[in-house]
Amino acid sequence: MEKNDGMKDKIKGMKDKVFGKAKDSYGDATNDRSKQAEGKAQKAKGEVEKKVGEAKHDFDDKNDK
Repeated sequence: MEKNDGMKDKIKGMKDKVFGKAKDSYGDATNDRSKQAEGKAQKAKGEVEKKVGEAKHDFDDKNDK
């Protein structure tokens, strides 16, 4: 595992959350339930990726000591 894997996951998670929120909002504005569901799923995926990144970062920090 590379040192910056945690940061990569956190950034990827934040990106997915932003794009997911945009899709969800677009689906809400256009009454497109499919797009809303896609956006909600992408936001959830982003949150998981962010948490994984945080866990990797914490693990690296503890092993550096």
